[in-house]
Parts: sequence; C-alpha cells; structure tokens
Amino acid sequence: MTNTHNFEADTGKILDIVINSLYSQKEIFLRELISNASDAINKRRYESNTNKNLVSKTENEIVLEINKKNKILIIKDNGIGLSKEDMIEALGTIARSGTKAFLETIQDSKDKKQNDMSLIGQFGVGFYSAFMVADKVEVISLKAGTKQAFKWESDGSTGFSISEDNRDEPGTTITLYLKKVDKEYCDDIRLRHLVKKYSNHVSYPIKIMNNDNELETINAVDALWTKSPKDITEEEYKSFYNLIGSTFDSPYLTVHNKTEGTIEFTNLLFAPSSQPFDLFDPERKSKIQLYINRVFITDEADDLIPKWLRFLRGVVDTPILDLNVSREMLQQKPAVLKIKKAITKKIISELAKKIKKDEVNYDVFWGNFGRVIKEGLYEDSENRERIIPLCRFHSLVENKNISLTNYLDNMPDGQNDIFYLTAEDLGKAKVSPHLEGFNAKKIDVLILTDPIDDFWIPLMPEYSGKKFVSISRGNVNLDEIKIDEKKKKKKKEKDSDYEALLKEIKSCLDEKVSNVIVSKSLTESPARLIADENGMDIQMEKMMMMQNPDFEGSPRVLEINIEHALIKSMNKKLESSNDVISDLALLLFDQSKILEGKVPENLQEFNKRLTKVMQLAI
Repeated sequence: MTNTHNFEADTGKILDIVINSLYSQKEIFLRELISNASDAINKRRYESNTNKNLVSKTENEIVLEINKKNKILIIKDNGIGLSKEDMIEALGTIARSGTKAFLETIQDSKDKKQNDMSLIGQFGVGFYSAFMVADKVEVISLKAGTKQAFKWESDGSTGFSISEDNRDEPGTTITLYLKKVDKEYCDDIRLRHLVKKYSNHVSYPIKIMNNDNELETINAVDALWTKSPKDITEEEYKSFYNLIGSTFDSPYLTVHNKTEGTIEFTNLLFAPSSQPFDLFDPERKSKIQLYINRVFITDEADDLIPKWLRFLRGVVDTPILDLNVSREMLQQKPAVLKIKKAITKKIISELAKKIKKDEVNYDVFWGNFGRVIKEGLYEDSENRERIIPLCRFHSLVENKNISLTNYLDNMPDGQNDIFYLTAEDLGKAKVSPHLEGFNAKKIDVLILTDPIDDFWIPLMPEYSGKKFVSISRGNVNLDEIKIDEKKKKKKKEKDSDYEALLKEIKSCLDEKVSNVIVSKSLTESPARLIADENGMDIQMEKMMMMQNPDFEGSPRVLEINIEHALIKSMNKKLESSNDVISDLALLLFDQSKILEGKVPENLQEFNKRLTKVMQLAI
C-alpha cells in the first residue's frame, strides 16, 4: 500500500530555497548524506548498549554504488534505520506548520540571503540537498528492531510517497536519480575526491566498488588529531603538517591538545618554519581546517584564530558548534569566540616556552613571522600584554634583535624611557641624524622598521612602567643619563648666546617650521627636523601621504646643533651679513628634509642657494 503526501505551497518555496539558493556548492550534498549515514550508525551503536537486539551483525560501513549508464548514485549504511513514522517526521520535517512563519520571517528581513541561510538551519533539511543534483530521490529503510521496511520517494516538487518495501538488514539505502547536468557525481574519481575532501575522517569506512568488483575503503577513517599525543611520532606530525599545508618544511611549533568543559574541541595546529609566499597578502585567508565531529566543514575558518596568527596550519574539531544547514556559516558566535580565545592563549603560551628553550631558533622564526605577530599589538587589545614579550626589536647598541626585557635590563642610570626610532629600513635608520647623540653616549635605541609600529605604540604608550619615546619627536634631553663619569667634559656653548640666531633662522623660514630650538642630542649634523611632542612621526606622515597625496602634515621643529662649526660660524656672521644667514637657514632646512628622504620644495631655488654659498666658500 502506497501513501501519497502532497507538499503544501509554502513547503515548495522552502524546497526551492534549499535546491537553488542555500548551498554555494552542489558537491556539498555528498557530505550531508554521508554525515547522516554516519550519525545513523552512531545512533544504532549507542542504542545497542541497552538493547543487544540492535547490535549489527555486519561491519559498520557506508557504501557508495554508481550506475554510470543510468546516472544513478546510491548511498548505503547499516545504521539505526527509519520507520514509516520516522520518514514522515524526519524526511518531511520542512512540511510542518512552522514553514509559513519561517517564510514570513525571511520575507520581512532586510538581508534576505543572510537570514535564509541562518534560519533555515532550524528545519534540519540537509537531506534535501540531494535534490540539487537529483530529479528523484528514493529512500528504502528498515529500522533496527523492526521487521518491515519502507520506501520514501519524491521528486522534490509535487510531494512524496511512502510504501512498504523489502530490505534484508537494518539500515538505509538512498538512491539518487541524477540530473543530466550532474552526471559527474556518477564518476568514480570525482566521488573519491569528494570523500577525501569532506569525509576522509568520518569514523566509519566509506567504500566503493573498484575495477576488480571488490569494495575498497576510500577514506582514512583514523583522524590523527583524535589520537593521544604520546602515540604520535614526530614524523607522523610532520607528514600530516606537510599534507594539510601543502608544505615541505618541518613545523617550528606543534600544538596538539583537547579542551573540555564549557567548550569542547580538539586542535592540532602547526606554526611553519618557513614563510608562506602569500603571508602579507591582505586577502589571505586562514588555513585552519574546521571539522564538526570529524566531518570537514571549511579550510578557511577565519573566525577561529586572529589575523595575526594567520600563518598557522592545522585542524580544529568540535562537536559544540551549531551550523546552518549548508554548514557554511557558524551560528553560535559565543562558542566560536571562546574557541578563538582558548587557541590564541595556548599559542602565545607555547611560543613563550619555545623562547625559553631555544632563543636562537626563535630569532629565526621571528625573522619570518615577526611582522605578522606585531599586528597583534595593534589588533588584539585583549592579548596585547601577552604578545609584547614575544616581540623582538632591533637594538642600535647590540646590532641585533632583542626583547624589551633585555632593553630594560641594559638601561643606564638616569634613563627612564624606552627610546625608539621608526624608519623605512635599517640602513636609512642607521645614518639618521636622530641617532647621533645616542651613538655618542652608547644609549640604546630600538629601530622599528615595520609599518605597523606607528600604529601599535600609541595604543601601548608604556611597558613595565617605562614610556615609549620617539627620538624624532620632541626635544629629547640626554644630559641626565649617566654613561661614563670619568670622561673629560668638553666645554659647551651656552644656549643663551644663540638666541638671536634662533630668532633669525625662524624669521627666514617663516611658516616652514613651527619653531627653531637648540638640540640636546645632535653631535655631528648641524641640524635636524623633529615633530612636536604631540605631533606625527615622519614615517606616519609618509604613510598618510601614500593614502592621500594632498596630505601635507604639520610644520616641524628645526633643531640646531650649537656645537657644530657651521652653526658657530653663522652665529659670528649674524651681525655682518643677514643675507647669507637667510640662504644658510633655507639650506639647513632643505638638507634636513633630504635626510628624511624628502625632496626640497623648489629644486631650482635650492640649487641657486647652494651654488651661491659654494662661491662664497672659495
């Protein structure tokens, strides 16, 4: 006897969404059906613990059969099976009265596509993904513990029918009569690829008939991350890392642990030892593979790790995440954030351990990934204090990368700040006039050459009670820092003797500078330009100009070195020749700009002044 059920009008609309709009890729249907089969076997195993009559007499397995000529794909399992009532309940879920309310909800939504995908997960319609590739779907099932099998049949549009049928063993057989355009899913090679992509680590063997008419297992079954770390060799870890990351190097760091409690997940993550070619690509996605109960979901799980850890490779497997029916959007955001928080904390902790164990190898790792890790200082406010001990900065005195702890330990008496200089690269920084006084006194300066440095420092103005101070901004006074009291002190010029010269230079430069002052740190150069105490560093100005060509920045402060012979000569000339002073002042200004990598505003005038001064010199 056959019972026919018509789909209601609203149900037809739901099916239209499932078949035509819900999934971004048709191939997902196979993952859904295999996952359902795996769940059915799990359920039978669970219920057989209390009912021995439900124990399967055959190996638990999922079998794929293909009939290429007739475009038929069959998925078999020996799971718990379905009764007639189960078929109406499970396979007819979307025909419930809630359908109308669901449709009204998504029709009222401003973002229909977004809400279609998030709300439809409440209806459990993964099975209906089969209709993306099939004109007709047939389900024959015998529920474990019963004697009568039933067949459910539907074309996905007019309705479905249920009739009695025959099946020797409990379980379910799903037959897909594929659409002509989807005959690729009857291809042996294509099916093997999809099984390895999505269902390679499902707990049960997935088998397909090979050329010798024998059933061949085509999935790995075992998932490395489900094993205990003590049972895994370094070579096994390396092989898995190379496989999932398409790499050839050995991992610098391996983090394998299982977290239980309010959140439950297992992670097997690797930090590479070699830099990926696309590490700094702004469009680069995460390479973490997300599994739900060993079923592959995505290899771009960007929500599971912060962007500054985007170099990580590996797997996160969890049973706690709720997904929409397409399994392409994570729904329980609080759970995702908890996993992300736990992983981030763990990686920071493990990197800190690597530093203590072998700082030399960590320096190599930092050379490859330091620029990315420093992004965390800007983006990750929650972990900023944990990230900073991992960071390394180039030391002017030691000429190598050091930690901030090393810098603080080597500070001389009288130094209360952490001095730094931002620059385009190390070579340009080392010839900067800003470093002269520090070089002379052997006072260390951290040279920061990464673009992100100008952004994270304002968010973290001090470390361990010491302020970060830019030596290219404000008038840094080094007189109070005691280096070598035994050195013979050289007689210094008095600032007051140069007040008239400062005033004259300021008058000559007019609005080109905000002020002219005596330098407390220059030792070799006659002058330099610095930003006001609260102004913008030159590197930041350059970045702003790259974004906006019309950006001009604020007038800077000209510092002059009254110990320099040129400045002394200018001071003596002040009373006799203001004209020369004017030319020299403008040349000092342009010279200072050139040292910062800028071009004088008027090259023709600059050339005339330079020629004039050269003529006077001879």
